[in-house]
Amino acid sequence: MDKSVRRRRGENGKRRDPLGALFYRMIASTVRKPLFGVTLLTLSLFLLLFFFTPFSFFSDPSVTFNSSRPERPEIWNILRLAEWRPCNWWLQPRTNALPAQANGYIRVDCYGGLNQMRRDLCDGVGIARLLNATLVLPKFEVAAYWNESSGFEDVFDVDFFIQQMKGFVHVMKELPIEIASKDPVRVDCSKRKGQFDYVESVLPSLLKHGYISITPAMSQRRDRYPLYAKAALCQACYSALRLTKTLEKKALELLQAIPKPFLSLHLRFEPDMVAYSQCEYSGISLASAKAIEAARVDRKPWTGETARIWRNRGKCPLTPNETAFILKALAIPTNTTIYLAAGDGLMELEGLTSVYTNVVTKSSLLSGEDFTTMHGNTKAALDYYVSINSDSYMATYFGNMDKMVAAMRAFTGLYKTIFLNRKAFALFTSQGFKGKELTEALWKVHRDDFVMGRGSALPDCFCEFNL
Repeated sequence: MDKSVRRRRGENGKRRDPLGALFYRMIASTVRKPLFGVTLLTLSLFLLLFFFTPFSFFSDPSVTFNSSRPERPEIWNILRLAEWRPCNWWLQPRTNALPAQANGYIRVDCYGGLNQMRRDLCDGVGIARLLNATLVLPKFEVAAYWNESSGFEDVFDVDFFIQQMKGFVHVMKELPIEIASKDPVRVDCSKRKGQFDYVESVLPSLLKHGYISITPAMSQRRDRYPLYAKAALCQACYSALRLTKTLEKKALELLQAIPKPFLSLHLRFEPDMVAYSQCEYSGISLASAKAIEAARVDRKPWTGETARIWRNRGKCPLTPNETAFILKALAIPTNTTIYLAAGDGLMELEGLTSVYTNVVTKSSLLSGEDFTTMHGNTKAALDYYVSINSDSYMATYFGNMDKMVAAMRAFTGLYKTIFLNRKAFALFTSQGFKGKELTEALWKVHRDDFVMGRGSALPDCFCEFNL
């Protein structure tokens, strides 16, 4: 008999069982090399158990890890490759001391909803440091549209803000008498965009008048700020703005009332939001259609090819029904507790609640006169507080609140944050994707976003770290 054949068989010429031969060699190795052999012996015993144990054990419905396994893992269980964390230049001790003499006083005038005003305030702090100005407590404008009359001190802890900004920028709670008796000179820069130069355009007015008010320019290029000005902006946004004790107490009460764990969902499908987007929706109720039409005023919806291009660019808000579909595509269990971080007037909500039945809101969890008398800013502050402390956060839009919440969650090390991809949803559906094909496509897009940390924080104050 050929020697190679003899080696594959026993001494009696019969074919040797390969698993038995493997087991025999494991035993021999154990004798010669005890530590290495123990490891190999353990592995061999597992293999023998796997191959010779009746298959019914592994197919037994009572073994939950096999019988209840979903088609894909929940999105949060995917291993991330990158995260956004506070940049070192912001957190390091200050090396640029504040000048002894300031160039004057600046008041930041903030408009819109709470998070838009918060964004303006953060920018204003950076500008004040850039221009070596003393910051006066900001003015939150009264706005009937937002059902708003609360000021900065009604929402945020003023003393804490001043304390936290020491070393970053001078902040004054009260102006000197000779300054307080006159109104600031208004310097309009709110409509400026891009590379608007505050030193060139605003500093001369500050030096001339000594006391000015501004609303920061939209879409300002903050990457051109010196690091000491950027650090002041970041400190104001993420370390210095704490809710008043009264409001924080109410927010904590709300947070404790929500069953854990829970997902905070910022859903935007209000009449004014849809009207502003200039998008058309089919299949919505007559009441919703009338509400949208009433809010349009002169913003008529796009039609024809323009409407298709607009939607495929991700400009149309997701409906509650579309939102539920994407959540299921991401393997979010339908029994998940969802806190709805949203204002009044949401339309078509049954499209979400018919699928995800454990949906709670601040109005359903809180009661009492102190809640019913709250204005827009204070109610928005509750949503913000709950969202930055939630187990996970998702948003159907990428607005001011979403940017602030995502960045604050990254600041505190909470990375279960995703912005639902409106553009991908529109493109896939326009290409005829349906059912399982659409589900798989949405899963892959959001998986890639989550893995790379896309959208989890803005680059102004955060740097990307590879894991």
